[in-house]
Amino acid sequence: MKTILSILLSVLFAVNMTTAQVVITSTQTFDTKGQMLLANEINESGEPFAEALGYNLDDLDPMVLNQPDSISYTMGIENYEYSRYQLGTVISRSGIGLHMMWAPVIMQKAAMEPDSFDGMYTGGTPNGFKNDDELMKTIMHFAMLSGGMAPMNPWPQFAEFQSGDPHLPQAVADDFRSNFESLRWDRNLMDKTLNLGAMGQTLMKQYLWAQDMLGSYHDSLDNGIDPDGTNSPDSVGSPNFDPYNNIFYGGDGTDGFIGQVLTAEAINKTKFLIGNLAYNGDSLGSVDPMTYDPANGILYFPHQIAVTEMPGGTMMPPKADSFTVTDASSDLFDQLSYLWGTLNFKNMSDPNNSSDPAHLAYHTVFDGNPFPAPMAQTGVPGPFDLMMGTSKILFMNLMAMHFNGAEGTFVNTSELINGAAQPGTEIGAMNAGYITMVLIKMHEEFASTPMEPMILNAVNAQSNFIIHMLKDANGGFYNGYTIGQGPDNTPKTAVSQAAVARGLYAAYNMTGNNDFLDAANEAYNFLINNYYVSQLMAFRTELGNDMATYTPLNFAVITGALREAVLVGGHSEGAIIYTRFFKKVANAMQLAEFDPTGETGNDSDGDGIPFLPQQPDGLAPVFAAEAQLDLTITGIEDVIEGASNGVSIYPNPATDNVTINFTVSQPSDVTIEAIDFTGRTVTTILKRQMAKGNHNSTWNTGLLPNGIYFVRISIPGSGMISKKVVVL
Repeated sequence: MKTILSILLSVLFAVNMTTAQVVITSTQTFDTKGQMLLANEINESGEPFAEALGYNLDDLDPMVLNQPDSISYTMGIENYEYSRYQLGTVISRSGIGLHMMWAPVIMQKAAMEPDSFDGMYTGGTPNGFKNDDELMKTIMHFAMLSGGMAPMNPWPQFAEFQSGDPHLPQAVADDFRSNFESLRWDRNLMDKTLNLGAMGQTLMKQYLWAQDMLGSYHDSLDNGIDPDGTNSPDSVGSPNFDPYNNIFYGGDGTDGFIGQVLTAEAINKTKFLIGNLAYNGDSLGSVDPMTYDPANGILYFPHQIAVTEMPGGTMMPPKADSFTVTDASSDLFDQLSYLWGTLNFKNMSDPNNSSDPAHLAYHTVFDGNPFPAPMAQTGVPGPFDLMMGTSKILFMNLMAMHFNGAEGTFVNTSELINGAAQPGTEIGAMNAGYITMVLIKMHEEFASTPMEPMILNAVNAQSNFIIHMLKDANGGFYNGYTIGQGPDNTPKTAVSQAAVARGLYAAYNMTGNNDFLDAANEAYNFLINNYYVSQLMAFRTELGNDMATYTPLNFAVITGALREAVLVGGHSEGAIIYTRFFKKVANAMQLAEFDPTGETGNDSDGDGIPFLPQQPDGLAPVFAAEAQLDLTITGIEDVIEGASNGVSIYPNPATDNVTINFTVSQPSDVTIEAIDFTGRTVTTILKRQMAKGNHNSTWNTGLLPNGIYFVRISIPGSGMISKKVVVL
């Protein structure tokens, strides 16, 4: 596969390039939910995608741009590291949330310590608090288990705010890699609102990184050790660390340490959620996963909860003082976002899952040290029970508040009025696609339980609703649907097509229903044929609109669909399109980078992204909030009239003969070639002197394999234009 994709890469240079550039139009706001969704989608389109395509990532060197080829470098280096920048910024550097010093587990353990504990781990001088000592004790324990070390001045947090200003209020210090103090954001410019979508997308990213980091062991020299069920960092017959057997948690010291911190943050966040943010329509409180039944009274997690803070004490981070519900609606994307994360952490901590070496390693992580064992072993709920129970709460609330059984669809929002759910009537294509994808994960984790039939029914109902109610008979999928009224007839967005493909590919994977696969392929083909502008390596974001507007969220959804189209739909060209789109747009929207992507200063890796201390506007290593690209193709109008609009190709998609119509404004030598996705010229359709005027040329496609081709019209000394043709 790698060889094929390396050859396919040549198409990057086989089409006309223009000077149109992505222009950043907003950097003032960091939207945690959208940025972390992007981190999740490009994480999955990073190393996992590259490895699925057959690449050996050991061939990559971050200091050598685009080697051994652009696809492997984009996926294996840029995607993965940009994703890591996002996570590190949110949970350890920016301070955009509530500090772990006040997290539930830390608070609980600190309360159990004797008075003499105050100051024991923080320099020996009591300050009236034991939380700081408890957190330091926990961090030191993680360091011992992993043989790693904590950076200076991090801001570990357990609950993320929904937004902030990513402009750094101070210059970046020379030692920013190991001392995060200069990377802190201005807390006065943060929207101190808790949003389940922001917390959930961060939780999912914490899982993706933790499961990768804690899925193996290492020795004191950072040599990797594969778990086999007999080796372990623990003492024989005990969950406690053995300091003499030279086996540590994590793939190396850094991974082991960070993986434990991420897991601790995820556990504390989820305990905080069910212990403090459950809403009964009147007040916030707790919900017990062991006994919860929405039929006895719904307790759900509202869309927005404002936080007021109070000083935590001298040299202590601020502490939450009160929580106020400012938007009491239940938002579908919020709920599915958090469910996505808890389902995956449930899988990671499952004591009965020994499916691969990684899960053998996880058994030693969740055996009592460093994290509690499951209730089945101890009689006390552990992280596995916490994640399983929270998943059940979220799913039950989704069914009680958001699922319209009569129509067979979830709805975007719901209210709780006098204790009764009042679902809305609208469902967006993006929400429909993503709830379908998350429910497939729900089915994986709760198969063979009493919940399975309900999950299966919801997956099939939502998938069929997408096909029958969101699909436009004239092509593409509507942006949404209102029950009782009909589809949303606003111009279709790329996000709608991409999200539908994302969800239906997942539904096909679970059910094997070819109707779902066919519809997913239709959504993907509509996305490529109507939004992708190959000459500019970019997508329209709205049908018929040549001014594309990119955000972290819509970029995330499009890239997720491209990945699944390759892996599930078999659209191999999607890997190239993904790489081109990432190079064109993501590399322009990424605001800063540092060592892991090969950057050491003065744009040493030549990708146009500034080294963090040299970022001219003092921006953190995150994505721009918004960017635009003018997709109008220019530079050939003087010879081929009307540029791309002056060339028509029909029918498209084609099954037999294709007619190419073009107009030449002055006598010229014209060459028309058909090129496949390997960059190979399939045939020369026309090559001769053409008089001024309108012309037609015919291309026989009847014997060609199905796929995407380019018709390239070129005139020596004047330029070229390429048009995409789908052959069926």
